[in-house]
Amino acid sequence: MTHFHSKRLPHSSRPGYGLVLAAVVSLVAALCLGAVGEAKAAPASESRWSDRPHGFASLAGGTTGGAGGKVVTVTDQASLMKYAGAEEPYIIRVQGTITAQPFGASVEVASDKTIVGVGASAELVQGEFHLSPGTHNVIIRNMTIRDSAIEGNWDCKDTDFDGIQMDTVHHVWVDHNRFSNICDGQLDVRKDSEYVTISYNRFENNNKTFGLGWTTNVKTQITIDHNWFAHTKQRNPSIDNAAYAHLYNNYLTAQVDPGDPVWTYGNWSRGRTRMVIENSYYQDVQHPYQADATAELVQRGSILKNTSGRHDAWGAAFDPREFYDYRLDPAAAVPAIVKRFSGPQERIGVVLQVPAGYPNVQAAVDAVPDGNASAVTISVAPGTYREKVVIPASKPHIVLQGTGHDRSDTVIVHDTPAAYGGSTGSATVRIAAHDVIARNLTFSNDFDEAAHELNGEQALAMKTTGDRIVFEDTAFLGNQDTLMTDSPKLDVISRVYVRDSYIEGDVDFIYGRATTVVERSVIRALSRGSDSNNGYITAASTWKGNPYGFLVVRSKVVSDAPAGTFHLGRPWHPGGEPDAVAQVLFRDTELPAAIKSSPWTDMSGFSWRDARFAEHRNFGPGAAVSADRPQMGDAEAGSHTVADYLKGTDGWAPYARH
Repeated sequence: MTHFHSKRLPHSSRPGYGLVLAAVVSLVAALCLGAVGEAKAAPASESRWSDRPHGFASLAGGTTGGAGGKVVTVTDQASLMKYAGAEEPYIIRVQGTITAQPFGASVEVASDKTIVGVGASAELVQGEFHLSPGTHNVIIRNMTIRDSAIEGNWDCKDTDFDGIQMDTVHHVWVDHNRFSNICDGQLDVRKDSEYVTISYNRFENNNKTFGLGWTTNVKTQITIDHNWFAHTKQRNPSIDNAAYAHLYNNYLTAQVDPGDPVWTYGNWSRGRTRMVIENSYYQDVQHPYQADATAELVQRGSILKNTSGRHDAWGAAFDPREFYDYRLDPAAAVPAIVKRFSGPQERIGVVLQVPAGYPNVQAAVDAVPDGNASAVTISVAPGTYREKVVIPASKPHIVLQGTGHDRSDTVIVHDTPAAYGGSTGSATVRIAAHDVIARNLTFSNDFDEAAHELNGEQALAMKTTGDRIVFEDTAFLGNQDTLMTDSPKLDVISRVYVRDSYIEGDVDFIYGRATTVVERSVIRALSRGSDSNNGYITAASTWKGNPYGFLVVRSKVVSDAPAGTFHLGRPWHPGGEPDAVAQVLFRDTELPAAIKSSPWTDMSGFSWRDARFAEHRNFGPGAAVSADRPQMGDAEAGSHTVADYLKGTDGWAPYARH
């Protein structure tokens, strides 16, 4: 865009600099009551789907799986085996059903791997994940592992087709999986494996379910929480010679067999195991918890309904809180919680942690595969990241998520002006991909205009050319050309939705040809120290065939500029393009006294009167209607809503999530 002289005021003279308008949204899960004696589930919490392990798997360096490695998607056995067994770290997304051949085949899982199902339908059928001695740092999540049982061979003495088997490994997290109809064990943790957490899984329809031991040593530390054991005859779990076994908030039901008074049972503390059971729920269970004379078992807070047989408890065992913090749900709520949140979940996906797994944001973007077909979240910890970030067109479906308390805690910033690489090259962040979401982040270009005299001081904080881009609770900081929402070419329509955000600048600081909605946001028009013209909020270059350019709605414009010195916008015709005919509507928005009474102006020889500029029901000291302020009538405004701007040909409605 044509350069317009613009000097940044010192921060101290910019009222409201760093302003953050926090939006707090709470989500309460309303679940139906279960059977008599059960309570409603606790409110839904991000911890139910946390991408970070808890319990013993979080200790001694923690369990990060394939963090730092590339993300790959597999749909067949050969690819799964290739990446699972590779030496380098990988995050492996399993999509659809993979049926192992031959029947009972093992998928060898090497160290530093995350295996996660895409959505709730990823399956390994008639196969096993196997972790050999020495393997470490493995995460297996959101999978269904089923149907390796052999009809008529209930005891499975002559087969060893486990769902997951691990021998002498350490740091493993098994989370949100479903195990069904497997022969031999659904999950076997064997031979001195250490630092293991088993959480939010469903174990169903099996004989030998979940065993730990196969050793005379007493080394294993394991956390087992929020799992659902249903119609599972024995080993729910059976734990032999574990140094520390912490079981809490598990739900056991339908472990009864009148014809087998011994080998149908719930939890068993065996050998020299020290076991603690807390706030679990046992319903229709034979021998809900028992212990060998040599073992220790502490039980507290659990609910027992229609149980029989052994209810052993002796010894001091250990105090789990000496090892880690954890949240206990009330035992009465466990059935509802576990029924809803255990097993594979649609919302569980791949999360790349910055800087824990990747040193910077660009490194995490680079790990996302080309042609990415499902969401990958890049979780950015609080801090200032001085880097340029490019999300290329080949990497759609990325979510950039700041994890700070508010958006000002996590800042991506650079200081390049257009003089060094053009306006596109100046952008701190460029998004060319479709279907990108950014939340709870600040994007900034802190090029210091006052300290430089350049022919090209435009300095973009953000440029987008992709379609279906969403910014939620974000801030864009800069001066000239702060936020550019564009498209790949003039007659291609891209759409951008900005909500609950903050945008600041002075000259043309919201500009481009993308269809762009700014809703419920604060726009700060910065003073350049002039008593007549301090700048322009918008510079749209909408294609003449697109009826929808920029919509600013239910927002607030604020400014430290003198009264009557700021424009709402001007028409940008890049390179003199006659078919770029700006369309801008400010509606239902508060305008400050800084806005001119004639708020639209010409640009580069093109008259503003030939553009499509309008207002509708604005208010505030800068909204007084005059002859030079086109007003959109109610009838026309009825077809210029947020939905009209964004729906396109695919019915896109990002606002409907709120």
